[in-house]
Amino acid sequence: MKRSRRYKQVDSKIEKGKEYLLDEAISLLKELATAKFDESIEVAVRLGVDPRHAEQMVRGTVSLPNGTGKTARVLVLTKGSKEKEAQEAGADFVGLDEYVEKIQNGWLDCDVIIATPDTMSSVGKLGKILGPKGMMPNPKSGTVTFDIGKTVREVKAGKIDFRVDRNGNLHVAAGKISFDISKIKENIKAFLEMVVRLKPASAKGQYIRSVTLSTTMGPGIPLDRAALMDELK
Repeated sequence: MKRSRRYKQVDSKIEKGKEYLLDEAISLLKELATAKFDESIEVAVRLGVDPRHAEQMVRGTVSLPNGTGKTARVLVLTKGSKEKEAQEAGADFVGLDEYVEKIQNGWLDCDVIIATPDTMSSVGKLGKILGPKGMMPNPKSGTVTFDIGKTVREVKAGKIDFRVDRNGNLHVAAGKISFDISKIKENIKAFLEMVVRLKPASAKGQYIRSVTLSTTMGPGIPLDRAALMDELK
């Protein structure tokens, strides 16, 4: 992949072969973030699981204590009295049939989709579109629920959904580079602590194999796995 001059300059300041402590890595990220916008802090985790086996599929949600730095655009697929509840909670889009049709026609101008259980016969039609994008409402991620008001408010406040990919990796945005170091650290630790709690009983050997931090436009900084695991205990 061809890299820009800026990227190469930033990458040269990361010591090759070194694994950084969490505080060191966050400080370095802030030092190296030179983009003209408020970059996201990206966390990539390589897990020792085989997602081809259903019992080793790692998926969950976590409320980041300091939010993501971005207000998620929320679509609620529901009907009846739950529409008003969704609107009052701050949902950006609310409805059912019209949005099912819009999504089938290519519309997807939202970040999170929440649905009530009584709409899943209609929402199920969107599986082939939303599934590959990781946006299909699912009870395991808390996005299929009758508790619409609470769920919308949590998502707006910084609740994120994550799911391991077919190669055993997790990837989330855990804040913005403008956040204080302490707030970035709190968010990263909250996410990783949840990942640890979700360790499948059938997973053998080393569960968290590596963790890498980066910004939207920057190279990855590998973390010292042993020191990180000590922090998470």
